[in-house]
Amino acid sequence: MKKAPILLLVVLACVSFLAGCRHNGYTLRIGIWDQNQQAGLEKVLAEFTKETGIRTKVEVTPWNDYWNLMETAASGGSLPDVFWIHSNEVQRYIASGQLVDLTDRIAGSAITSMSDFPADLVSLYSSGGRQYAIPKDLDTIALWYNKKHFDEAGLAYPTNDWVWHDMRAAAEKLTKPGRYGILFSPGETQTGYWNLIYQNGGYVVSPDTKKSGFDDPKTIEAMEFVIGMVNDGLAPPLKLAEGDSMGLMQDRVVSMAFFGSWMLSAFKRNAFFVKDCGVVVLPSSNSRKRATIYNGLGWTMSVTSKHQEEGWKLLEFLGGENAQRKLSETGIAISAFRGTTAPFARGFPEFNVNAYTDQIPWAVMRPYSKNGNAWEDMSVLILDDVWTGKKNMADACREIAQKMNAMLASE
Repeated sequence: MKKAPILLLVVLACVSFLAGCRHNGYTLRIGIWDQNQQAGLEKVLAEFTKETGIRTKVEVTPWNDYWNLMETAASGGSLPDVFWIHSNEVQRYIASGQLVDLTDRIAGSAITSMSDFPADLVSLYSSGGRQYAIPKDLDTIALWYNKKHFDEAGLAYPTNDWVWHDMRAAAEKLTKPGRYGILFSPGETQTGYWNLIYQNGGYVVSPDTKKSGFDDPKTIEAMEFVIGMVNDGLAPPLKLAEGDSMGLMQDRVVSMAFFGSWMLSAFKRNAFFVKDCGVVVLPSSNSRKRATIYNGLGWTMSVTSKHQEEGWKLLEFLGGENAQRKLSETGIAISAFRGTTAPFARGFPEFNVNAYTDQIPWAVMRPYSKNGNAWEDMSVLILDDVWTGKKNMADACREIAQKMNAMLASE
């Protein structure tokens, strides 16, 4: 009678040991595209490994190469076990059967629930009532400015009350030989003119993703405001504008620029941004309508992963309040989990992080559709010709709308 409990303990210990060996014998591959988030993410993943014994390895591929690499990996059945998915790509990956349906696992979880995240972020990563990713974060766009340039020009710093007229007037006074008041470029969509389109009452794509909004008069009006600053020499020409936005700001080539909240980690490590720059909410339209484009990444899992049990444990962990709060505390991104925004703001005492978080109430979901990257790239190429003076903005917007509608119809 005394030996039975001892034998049972031995058996349980062996089972536990073998389970640990199974976990420890494999390292989950995690695909991301932002090196600035790697260190913070790995810190949180170390806690996951401590809790579960499941090891992880973060693989960073820059954004410009990420989707090409994923395309190749998907066709070869070698996608990372767990990886970041974007609103512009998720529906295509779902349609091609590359992502694990997480619906039932989420329903049975005591750690993560989709009710803890903004409904529109949850819907980004669902299809047909099924959930294929867990929201990771959210982001907004704000206006950064060079305080020294404003001081030299005798200008007061931007405020939350600024409208477009104020932004243009400041750009006029800040511009001088070798320096431009503000940065806009065709490639800066989410972090540029898309914000002005929605502030002006226009739209990029309809909510049902069936129609382009580029031929809407309000959209054209916003785009003509932007190109007006380029044509008047207040914003750099195409060849210069296509350069690295952070570098243009740091090199004092531009005095103002829009940046997403995901840039804060990089700015915190940059002495120029810490010492010489300020950040404020985006100016509203002249009619005082506010909008900022916002988006949120998702954590998803590949159907080709041979370790979906371990992969789900990681996804469940990353979607729980504890991990979301810790990720927020690291400052790598604004957590998408309700009630965890404050720790993110405290991570950047150098900056007015409220410029990002205060805009959440009037945030507009980043325009997307099944093949969003295709029509976004097409629109940028056409707008290149506007920046170089080969086309006028109104005609270009109508051309984009025509081609975009055809692309949307084929989805």
